Amino acid sequence: MGWWNGEPTGPTLYSVPNRTSVTGDVPSIAACFVFVTLYVAFLIIFPGVRKERLTTFTTVTLSLFVGNVIMVCKMGSSWHVARTRVVSSYSAFSKDLVPAELGAYIGLAHVNITLIGENNSGINFNERFTWRGSGEMGASYRAGLERGLPFPILTVAEYFTLGQEGFTWGGNYRHAGYYASVFLWAAFACWLLSNLLLLVVPRYGAGAMALTGCLMLASTLTYHCLLPGNPLHVRFEERHLTFKFGWCFWLVVFSGALCLLTGLVILAIDFIYPNRFSTILEVDYDTPYDRHVIIEESHHKRRAGKGLEEPPGLGRRILRRLSSKKEETEGRANAGFEMDVPKSPWNYPLHRPAMPFRRQDSASSAASSIEPPPQLGRQPFQSFRQPIAVELQGKGW
Repeated sequence: MGWWNGEPTGPTLYSVPNRTSVTGDVPSIAACFVFVTLYVAFLIIFPGVRKERLTTFTTVTLSLFVGNVIMVCKMGSSWHVARTRVVSSYSAFSKDLVPAELGAYIGLAHVNITLIGENNSGINFNERFTWRGSGEMGASYRAGLERGLPFPILTVAEYFTLGQEGFTWGGNYRHAGYYASVFLWAAFACWLLSNLLLLVVPRYGAGAMALTGCLMLASTLTYHCLLPGNPLHVRFEERHLTFKFGWCFWLVVFSGALCLLTGLVILAIDFIYPNRFSTILEVDYDTPYDRHVIIEESHHKRRAGKGLEEPPGLGRRILRRLSSKKEETEGRANAGFEMDVPKSPWNYPLHRPAMPFRRQDSASSAASSIEPPPQLGRQPFQSFRQPIAVELQGKGW
């Protein structure tokens, strides 16, 4: 029933779902949004940077670009692509032919198959078949049969489903995507480590950046080597799909080579000019604890301790010849030298005479007796060691 026919009924009910095809990859768009947000925030604060502008801008731009490439290409669907115009039936056992553009976009863990009709026919499909598990591709194909997908889409998906009688393309693409994903995840971990080291020790950060580029190149090389030896050709009445490398593959190659080259250049600069490469993002930058300040202070102390600097080149060798020291001779002991008695600062505060000790025979007594001092008038201060020495000399000691 209609809405404006005058009858007291509700709105028209459309019980058949009229879904639209997928127009964008949500995970890839989310990854791009995160990295673009970080880069825009950096561009906002960049005009306030007064030192190390070139190195800071280059390092941050390259780092965010490489990280975004790794994540987008890991989830992307354009590692191996094919597209052609076909004229085929919409469903099996149908005589009506429909002209449309058929495309297949293979990622690391899935394949996207698109079918876009011509002349506003209303045909617009974008179906994804995944193969993360060993039997997931077959389950996706059976689900497509139940939903009644167009015949061209099911024809392409069938080549990736069968794993027997020469139809091994699905297993080969699955192996290639699996090992390429492993290398990309390793590159992402190394990318995080390079960002951390660039904030602490830029020399090691450059080495980690070069290693990140090597891992990205290794992922593309692994994917290329594990592709099916017999190329996949999906044939239709007059046309056929021929696959070639897509933009995800070439973007990883370009980013890996750029990352490797940049890391090697930074290492070469640090080798020729030690401790010159720096960014404002370093820890303790432009503070008393900055590594450049500490290194300059240590060099200044070394130069100050050596005295006059030696002239470089020929003058340095002449100065060494003129200032050569003679061989030092060993010293001889002087037997007639007598050292003065040291003046000890330790003196008793009371001016009293020393208490002489008298030694008795050990046979008569086991203890020593102390002779009381004579009751004399006031005498000047004498050291307590002198009377003992005189008494001992008198007794023959």
